Amino acid sequence: MITVGSNAWQAAHGRSLKLDGRGRIMAIVNATPDSFSDGGRYLAIDAAFSHALTCVEEGADIVDIGGESTRPGAAAVTEAEEQDRVLPVIEKLRRETDALISIDTYRASTARLAIAAGAHIVNDVFGLQKDPDMAGVVAAFRAGVCIMHTGRDRQKLADVIKDQFEFLDRSLEIADNAGISREAVVLDPGFGFAKDEEENVALMARFGELSAFGLPVLAGTSRKRFIGSLTGRDSAADRDIGTAATTVVLRLAGAAVFRVHNVAATRDALAIADAVLAKTTAKADA
Repeated sequence: MITVGSNAWQAAHGRSLKLDGRGRIMAIVNATPDSFSDGGRYLAIDAAFSHALTCVEEGADIVDIGGESTRPGAAAVTEAEEQDRVLPVIEKLRRETDALISIDTYRASTARLAIAAGAHIVNDVFGLQKDPDMAGVVAAFRAGVCIMHTGRDRQKLADVIKDQFEFLDRSLEIADNAGISREAVVLDPGFGFAKDEEENVALMARFGELSAFGLPVLAGTSRKRFIGSLTGRDSAADRDIGTAATTVVLRLAGAAVFRVHNVAATRDALAIADAVLAKTTAKADA
């Protein structure tokens, strides 16, 4: 087990999120027709906005807006299509709430427009390595960034942790060269992204080794296929209990932020895990 220290995730528009001893929640809002769990439910602007508000009311610290599905085999969308889906939702959230907003995109052009519209954080599933302009956009706006590991479109190392370091060290080099502050960076090991069940379980079992980066880590296991395989739940919507179990495991192993579909269930799971962590910390300090 590792203990997450007191710090803050720096974000655009002068905002930040304290990472101060309790797990934080990033709510997933897919403004897409084909995401694996909720595709089509929040494609309309009003539906996405309403769902985002519900997530905030249930305890989400961040709302993550995405306009292109990242599930395997999903249809690609153009920049214009992605932006038409996400920008009105972000603008409405910025006008009518004080929520921290994340844009889930690997395109620098979308990130730039999203931050201008009010987003605070960029969530890049290719870890700043797909669009060469992405790191510059993050740096220019002083945005927060979630740098995710992926096994897609590359040759992976056999050892899951060694592969994490090989990929994420390169991402952090890109971030440093662009002038992105380490206080703006959270890492994501990318559960489910070109990883089979065995690799995902091994990543959970060895999650504590990621503390060597010295940075906060986000966990995104929500309703993933490997949870369905482990629990026998074929429907993504039936995997929230399994997701809550991974939340407790990963919080105790040091994860600071959790990207999820079901905010209420995650809030309850984190309440238990954080209580255990508080007692463990108090005993260690005695």
